[in-house]
Amino acid sequence: MDIINTERLLLRRWKDSDAEELFALASDPDVGPRAGWPAHKNVEESLDIIRDIFTNDCTWAIVNKETNMIIGCMGYYLHGVSNIDIGENDAELGYWIGKPYWNKGYCTEALKAMIVFCRREKHFDTLWADFFIDNPASGKVMEKCGFTDTGRINYCSHLYHGEDCPIHIMKLENKR
Repeated sequence: MDIINTERLLLRRWKDSDAEELFALASDPDVGPRAGWPAHKNVEESLDIIRDIFTNDCTWAIVNKETNMIIGCMGYYLHGVSNIDIGENDAELGYWIGKPYWNKGYCTEALKAMIVFCRREKHFDTLWADFFIDNPASGKVMEKCGFTDTGRINYCSHLYHGEDCPIHIMKLENKR
């Protein structure tokens, strides 16, 4: 499944032609560090990110249906790739959204759609998510979508400022 639809959003695979739109969002120094990566320096870097990191079966561009513009990114990580210790049939969900689109409910809408996709299409047992302690807005999105705080805190040295800033680990049980 390459496309996920919501009322206002379309989640679709990334394309090389998205590099300029990605750069416009990802070059903002308030966006990347909240998600664990440094701000993009140029369009070429954004293109490399699309080709090397976003081109897979687990990552989608979040597109506003009304404007047809990319507003962020959504995806999941499997066991062995996740930032946290998860089960073999679990997934860690991750997302970020451009600053002009904060506080409009887009992250919640996209995350709810990804949860449905992960349950219906991928049949994961447990879904996980995490957020930097200095980004509580992301934690609120997770809570709105049913995640609960595990009480566990972790440091992710491979993430940008991950050695300095702890993450809260959230969990969404599968209710079978």
